[in-house]
Amino acid sequence: MKGVVLAGGLGTRLYPLTYATNKHLLPVYNKPMVFYPIETLVQAGIRDVLVVTGGPHAGHFLRVLKNGKELGLRHLEFAYQENEGGIADALRLCEDFGDGQPLTVILGDNTTDADIGPAVQSFREGAMIFLKRVPDPQRFGVPVFAEDDPTRIVAIEEKPAVPKSQYAVTGLYIYDHKVFDYIRSLSPSGRGELEITDVNNCYIRDGTLRWAELDGFWSDAGTFESLFRANAYWAEKARQQQG
Repeated sequence: MKGVVLAGGLGTRLYPLTYATNKHLLPVYNKPMVFYPIETLVQAGIRDVLVVTGGPHAGHFLRVLKNGKELGLRHLEFAYQENEGGIADALRLCEDFGDGQPLTVILGDNTTDADIGPAVQSFREGAMIFLKRVPDPQRFGVPVFAEDDPTRIVAIEEKPAVPKSQYAVTGLYIYDHKVFDYIRSLSPSGRGELEITDVNNCYIRDGTLRWAELDGFWSDAGTFESLFRANAYWAEKARQQQG
């Protein structure tokens, strides 16, 4: 399986930090943020990765990631998202790279120590999303579970004012090749973007979406609060490992 890291956007919620560089190159403890999602893919056995970036600092990735060998990659590619068209729009650029194979997709500001290897190895078709219980689900896509079956997701709501569960859809997904057909069928949302939540709802309607809860730490790092939380966790984990 191949992997995709989506690392575009302007990172406006982190201004003025992101005046200087792309959000995903900011430090999380002792590494650039983007190292964490790449390491998640590598630990799951994925060695071929495409990084989608954009904005005025896209070229900075080359000096940081080089050819990916130092991070355990066999092959590293880059794609450029010209506009702020949303997560699904960025994923659209990966169709040729996917070459009909399933793709594990992770957002560039997601850090986790969960092992997704078993899910990657057992994946065959449809979609797999990863959930995590969070204190602020209204910041995320939130799954709505069936009243008669609390294990079945019937819809995902994007940033709901009143979340119907305490789970967030994390920025970590596995898709089969049909994802690109679904993306082509989408219309921009009210904020002018192609939403990944709409992609996931396509799989729900077709009855081919599965989910798993991440076992371990997970946080995005797209706000000052979550960036601080991620830094604190990885610093403490490193301290414990050093004894």
